[in-house]
Amino acid sequence: MRVLDYLELDSQLDRAGIGTAHDQQVEALERARAAGADVEVVTSPWADGDLGTALRRGLGGRSPVADADVIHLNLIGPASVALARYARLADTPLVLHCHVTSEDFRESFRGSNAVAPALRRYLRWFYSQADLVLTPSEYTKRRLLEYPVGAPIRAVSNGIDHDSVDDHERYREEYRERFDLDGVVMFAVGSVFERKGLTAFCEVAERVDSNFAWFGTVDSGPQASQTVTRWTSDPPENVTFTGWVDDKPGAFGAGDVFFFPTKEENQGIVVLEAMACGKPCVLRDIPVFREYFEDGHDCLLCETRAEFADALNRLADDPDLRERLGENARETAAEHSLERVGEELVDTYEQLLDAR
Repeated sequence: MRVLDYLELDSQLDRAGIGTAHDQQVEALERARAAGADVEVVTSPWADGDLGTALRRGLGGRSPVADADVIHLNLIGPASVALARYARLADTPLVLHCHVTSEDFRESFRGSNAVAPALRRYLRWFYSQADLVLTPSEYTKRRLLEYPVGAPIRAVSNGIDHDSVDDHERYREEYRERFDLDGVVMFAVGSVFERKGLTAFCEVAERVDSNFAWFGTVDSGPQASQTVTRWTSDPPENVTFTGWVDDKPGAFGAGDVFFFPTKEENQGIVVLEAMACGKPCVLRDIPVFREYFEDGHDCLLCETRAEFADALNRLADDPDLRERLGENARETAAEHSLERVGEELVDTYEQLLDAR
């Protein structure tokens, strides 16, 4: 079984969660193959992975698209639309992976809220073309059913690549010194925008006597929202916006308590990464986190600024609580191994092929 697992704009999305999710899919399938599964994965849509070869095949009357038994697409742009159309013409099973919803598009950049309603209509049309839509959570599945999307939907965790963060501790002193961090550091990882809880992050920091650090890209161009510009240009005294860091494990090594007051997620790979590092997590109480995590066991779920501040202060003052939550979080992350993801993906593809 040969699978085309394609991410449009992959080079532009290498710092985004979609890029991480796609990389993990490919790695999960490679691990499944190493374990004996009958699966081969290619990531280029062109025949033999080469545009020149594809053009020659096209001129010779043959398909320029890579030979595949299943086509699995991870984005929603024009190249993905074209490949979805090709899958239909070639009678090839089509999997569309929902990494984008109109809900998580909101508050991402300037003008995103105005675009979101039209995006919802487009996504309803696009995802409805699939033989199967994959979502990272049952929560996102429910969202798509409300659109409604006219295709079967299955939830499969994005998983977590433990190897990508397993050496985080060796970066601790380097990164704390680089960004002048000390004590119990509250931190977030990922691109900085309001949907991720930027205002809550800063306003809670003003109530807590600890260092706060946000490791991730800060937009400064015309697409940056006024909220991002305001907070990042004049942050609270105890808040550091580091910008992009080359060594992701460094962020998890430098921080002590993962603070993520995001307003909307389809799953939140970054939370699983923090948990894999054994970091206690303080998260906003939203449905998708209730699906995967348990308040008081592997995280603390909060709703208000006061609750966030209280949780962070408790963790700052109680190393035993930090250790207990961190150890339980590590066990939760282990349940989302790429080996398990690979098995589920292979099973999904086989079911689609058997139904042909």
